[in-house]
Amino acid sequence: MALLIDLFGYLSIVLHGLTIVAQSMALGGVLFLVFLARPFTGALPDGVTLARRTGVIAGWNALALTVCELLAVAMQVAVLMNSVGLTLAEAVTAQFAVAGLVKAAAAAALGTALLAPRPASAAPLLALCLVVLVAATMTTHAAARLSHSSILLAATGLHILGAAIWVGGIPSFVMALGRLHDGAAFRRVGARFSRMSILGVACILVSAATMTWFYIGSWSAAYGTAYGVMVGAKVAMFAALLLLGLGNFLVVERLRADPGTSVLRMRRFAEVEIGIGFSIFFAAASLTSVPPAVDLAQDRVTWAEIVERNTPHLPRLVSPDFDALALPTLQAQLDAEAARARTAAPAAFTPGSGELPTRNAADIAWSEYNHHWAGLFVLAIGLLGLAHRAGLHAARHWPLVLLGLAAFLFVRSDPETWPLGNVGFFASFRDVEVLQHRVFVVLIVAFALFEWGVRTGRLRRPGAALVFPLLTATGGALLLTHSHAIANVKDQLLVEMSHTPLALAGIGAGWSRWLELRTEGSIRRVAGWLWPICFLVVGIILLVYREA
Repeated sequence: MALLIDLFGYLSIVLHGLTIVAQSMALGGVLFLVFLARPFTGALPDGVTLARRTGVIAGWNALALTVCELLAVAMQVAVLMNSVGLTLAEAVTAQFAVAGLVKAAAAAALGTALLAPRPASAAPLLALCLVVLVAATMTTHAAARLSHSSILLAATGLHILGAAIWVGGIPSFVMALGRLHDGAAFRRVGARFSRMSILGVACILVSAATMTWFYIGSWSAAYGTAYGVMVGAKVAMFAALLLLGLGNFLVVERLRADPGTSVLRMRRFAEVEIGIGFSIFFAAASLTSVPPAVDLAQDRVTWAEIVERNTPHLPRLVSPDFDALALPTLQAQLDAEAARARTAAPAAFTPGSGELPTRNAADIAWSEYNHHWAGLFVLAIGLLGLAHRAGLHAARHWPLVLLGLAAFLFVRSDPETWPLGNVGFFASFRDVEVLQHRVFVVLIVAFALFEWGVRTGRLRRPGAALVFPLLTATGGALLLTHSHAIANVKDQLLVEMSHTPLALAGIGAGWSRWLELRTEGSIRRVAGWLWPICFLVVGIILLVYREA
């Protein structure tokens, strides 16, 4: 239980992200079923199968939502009981618990109704979706506001609905495109889903503008708070979704004139929309861990501080001594005092204790050194990727550079832990930041081995090539949830500001590579050049990274 409390913040973000994904796909699947699949059952070839598969997609996601929501409520109740001392009866009557249990019950009923031998009619399905939507709204920032709560609750509900209509419906749309083989059917389904998507986008824009006004309120809050920075990341990804959606809309218009038009690009763009949409959901989950920008009147980062921190300097390529770091220095003092007193020396830092480790100038230099050398690794990857794209055959071994990066990060990321520090390997996982670093190292190693096998022909299965884009995009999405243990609020925000563009570039690299593998013609050529450029951007950002 102590470990759960230690990791609660990070686990709650990840679990909330998974909850939003399942929720959007369940609601979006039902809307796709009711307003597209079922009305076109008789007009489309194999329309009955299309409707049944749509129901299966929505049904399993509804059950996944049930599981995620119950886990989230259980975790929050357990933390409340052990940290505040509430009884189980008191904890489960809290507003978040009641709303979560209602949502889980409605989602379970929805999944059962969709997966039944004879699926339910539209009215009960939409009624259950409405219960899920209202319950989901009651667990957001809007429900806790003391002013303008009605407006914000309505805007939040509209935002969730818009995301479900558009992003949540795309998996069913991709499934439909994969089952249809007639130009007229492609046009009919594409045109209907385009209209649904436009409605979803309108809901998102109206609600986003409302929430921005009440939750952010000023330009200084937009760029000077963690909430504002994360909203900015969502806006950037939303713009990418709009471009992809526009591309699909143009394909639908071509189908109107020429039913023989290929829909391959529309299918692949829709796949990328799913991935970017899920990344937006994890960014939205991260927003739940920080207060709205309007509430953070103090400790905002000024524009001058942002410019000063991001002004390029020469990279730090020489490491400070390990013994000069704050924790080894403190541990040496504690050891000396214990030796004089002939007692056991206490640990200078205990992972999961809830206390931030002390830092000094050497710690800052150590972190900058790590980022700058990591930047050189990533820069080399980007350059070799471009060289390989240009025809240099020997550059195909560029994924092996990632193994060096992984080894470097494993040793250097957390000097207080094994193999450099006194904290053991398994004990270090109690610290959220260390846990996240270890996850990234595993992703990098897996990515390196799979992609090297693909580039050298050792792995010939089609699915093996997709590991690179999926892991890269996943790493970028997880970076949006990454936090740093720094006591100074401004310094922590400035560090996380530099990591947000890293996350966006990683997401861009992953899905660009996906398009290179899965499309044809000019889109494939452009995407083949774009993903190495994204790596170059990551390398440059890391090279100019500063913490002081």
